[in-house]
Amino acid sequence: MSLNLNNEEILNVDACCSSERKSHHSDEVKANLYARLNRIEGQIRGIKGLIEKDTYCDDVITQIAATQSALTSVAKILLGGHLKTCVLERVQDGDDEVLDEVLITIQKLMRGGQTIDDAGYEVQYN
Repeated sequence: MSLNLNNEEILNVDACCSSERKSHHSDEVKANLYARLNRIEGQIRGIKGLIEKDTYCDDVITQIAATQSALTSVAKILLGGHLKTCVLERVQDGDDEVLDEVLITIQKLMRGGQTIDDAGYEVQYN
């Protein structure tokens, strides 16, 4: 996963770390994220419609891939802001445990495909 983010998408993100672990994104960043999520929501509704209309599988899969890419873009924006604010602040405060947290988060984002059983359900491994 590439982290080529526009600084405009990350600027204006106030420090997102506090003792309450809340994020504090600027109105501009929130508006950007909301717009992206609204488009994704529309894509999901579109995919449901394609399935309902028995659209050719490859066409549905293409739309799913586009939606996953859009979600990844949202995650990149959030991760970039998190690294430049929360993580930096905590490392500067001597809290190196945040690095383990970030590595786990990145691993979650990088998990590609899931294993699907014959009935079409995701297989969970413990």
